[in-house]
Amino acid sequence: MSIEKILVLEDDKALRKYVEDALRAKRYSVSPAASLQEARELLERDTFDLLVTDLRLPDGMSLALLKEIEARPQRPVVVVMTGNASVESAVECMRHGAFEYLVKPFSLDQLEVVVEKAEGYTQLVKVNTFLSRESASDGQGELLGSSAPMEQLRQLIRRVARTEATVLIQGESGTGKELIARAIYNESGRANAPFIRVNCAAVPENLIESEVFGHEMGALTGAVNKREGRFELAHGGTILLDEISEISPNIQAKLLRVLQEREFERIGGTRTIKVDVRIVATTNRNLQESIDKGEFRQDLFFRLNVVPIHAPPLRERRDDIAYLADQFLQRFSRKHGVRLRGLSPQAMQLLQNHSWPGNVREMQNVIERAVILCGDGEMIDPGHLGALTAGPAPAAERARKSPLAIIQTAEATEGEFPTMSELERQHIMAALARCNNNRTHAAQLLDISVRTLRNKLNAYNGTTAMAAAETGGNS
Repeated sequence: MSIEKILVLEDDKALRKYVEDALRAKRYSVSPAASLQEARELLERDTFDLLVTDLRLPDGMSLALLKEIEARPQRPVVVVMTGNASVESAVECMRHGAFEYLVKPFSLDQLEVVVEKAEGYTQLVKVNTFLSRESASDGQGELLGSSAPMEQLRQLIRRVARTEATVLIQGESGTGKELIARAIYNESGRANAPFIRVNCAAVPENLIESEVFGHEMGALTGAVNKREGRFELAHGGTILLDEISEISPNIQAKLLRVLQEREFERIGGTRTIKVDVRIVATTNRNLQESIDKGEFRQDLFFRLNVVPIHAPPLRERRDDIAYLADQFLQRFSRKHGVRLRGLSPQAMQLLQNHSWPGNVREMQNVIERAVILCGDGEMIDPGHLGALTAGPAPAAERARKSPLAIIQTAEATEGEFPTMSELERQHIMAALARCNNNRTHAAQLLDISVRTLRNKLNAYNGTTAMAAAETGGNS
């Protein structure tokens, strides 16, 4: 619910009580005030979502309060009531931020309509504010390709989109899982409502609960204001829980309740908030394996896996490689202002033969780099495709070497046998080097979660900093 706390400023006791009772009957929290001074004191102590105020009050005009509210970072929506309506006063109120103007006497139905409009407006403002902070998606558009796996995927999306079912999209990194989620949203009956994304792997563990469910003022260090979580922002629309396998067991339990009951409490709050959202989740991990390892709740998996969708890797739809390469070539040529003659047959053959462990995202990066390196009016040849010319290491060679042999060959130090912790650190660093420092790919290679990898890297950085400090102190 976008509006929870309402301040009613009216010196007429009977009318104030009339408005209070009507709003409380709708389960709003209402605070009454009879003067501007009382209202200012309440606004200093608490934040309000809506201010319903008389125009003329014993200690002045409410226009003065409206001007003060305009300067606040957290300001309520304002509805002005007056028995002396005029065009001039209405214009003046609107000029200073009033949302609506109620002429006395008014009915409960009129009041209810105004509050509902304020609800919708507040929700829209909060969603737009959130979306303005969000970066553009990596996918940059629609699902591309006409191969058999892609046609089957589109047919499944069309069938699923018109329902309200929870969807779990599984696939490797770079296969376009978010694009599939957006396609489901765009073809659903909620296409005109919010689409809110939560990157579960990117939000620190100590902040994910606040990010998803929100918090009350003072519930956390630095929480000077109430904050709505992503579920509230998505009310009426769709929420995408991206890389859901990375959330902790504690949050998994709370998420299970939202899926079952569509309700939750903010951190530090006691009021139950009900939401109407459709949930779409993605993961690049095998959740059944995570369940077997005790990292993911089986009951949550069952709730999420109502409609499973597999995002096919690029190696399973090689018929799309030429089309994708051409589309990306056109896109990045326009972006960087380069006119090219296309891809040479040798370059196209190299693209066709590559295994594409990073899938479509890897191809995007390869083509963009080639466009940048290629001169105006030239044709992309194998030399512009960089690392693809080297090709992957032979499978037989990789099979002959154990992880220990790979590490010792690459980083053996004066013949010393490494400790277990040092062996783990070297193994993780080797995986990061193999994946060009892409943590998601490295975590997949190591068969651990991104969160576990991040925690270990933070620990290594802390150890390095401590050692440096001790060295500085002894010198």
